[in-house]
Amino acid sequence: MQYVLFNPQAGNGSGAQQARALDARFPEETFSYTDMTTISDYAAWLGTLPADASLIIAGGDGTLNRFLNDTDGMALPEQLYYFATGSGNDFLHDLGLEKGADPVPVAQYLRDLPTVTVNGKHWRFLNGIGYGIDGYCCEVGDALRGKSDKPVNYTAIAIKGLLFHFHPANAEVTVDGKTKRYRRVWLAPTMNGRFYGGGMMVTPDQHRGNAEGKVSVCVMHGSGKIKTLAVFPSIFKGGHVKHTEMVEILTGHDIEVRFDRPCALQIDGETIRNVTSYSVHTGVPARV
Repeated sequence: MQYVLFNPQAGNGSGAQQARALDARFPEETFSYTDMTTISDYAAWLGTLPADASLIIAGGDGTLNRFLNDTDGMALPEQLYYFATGSGNDFLHDLGLEKGADPVPVAQYLRDLPTVTVNGKHWRFLNGIGYGIDGYCCEVGDALRGKSDKPVNYTAIAIKGLLFHFHPANAEVTVDGKTKRYRRVWLAPTMNGRFYGGGMMVTPDQHRGNAEGKVSVCVMHGSGKIKTLAVFPSIFKGGHVKHTEMVEILTGHDIEVRFDRPCALQIDGETIRNVTSYSVHTGVPARV
């Protein structure tokens, strides 16, 4: 028996259908499906599984984020797999896989994750924290999903935001005790992996599980709307980092980003509004 925990809201509402496709894909296996939105007590639910249970999480990046935070501190099955049914699937891309891949073992990736603190609350995160135009895109995307079931085009939202609606902020970025100040900041995400936002390779040299336990913050700053718009598409291939006059990558263990005005923030695609600062801790002490 294989146990499948699925998010029906993943993949623009097709999560249940996509998860149940495992039956046809592996006809020799027997699957037991549970809608994760119906679980109010994960400790009790996990306690119903056999000791040697094989558990598949079916959903997107937000599904994984919700699962790893809702089960924080709990003993999880060693046979823990992820089956991507989301719309962005940045975690899957970071593993070098594409949507449609067989369930992949993920227990090792859910251990020792960095944490982010926002407004006094703490979350573990898998991919990254978006702050700036990326948080704005999630905020607008959430509003559009509330009005229609059509797929959200985040690239179009970003372009319109860069041209008309989003206004950059000034920022202070502190990495392992050293502070830098930036003007006209468009992006200031902190990343555990390379990808976020449905395929943007914002920190191409960041590798999850790196030996030093570091995360990376990417600051896109100082440029006007037209130049930012011209460079922005290159972020999907990581080419934006070549523009060192407007992009800086900082790496470390403890990072704080502070804007001079409130802005939306996203954690693995989950939106938090009206945020002026966030701090990330890897749990690994910085070397002096």
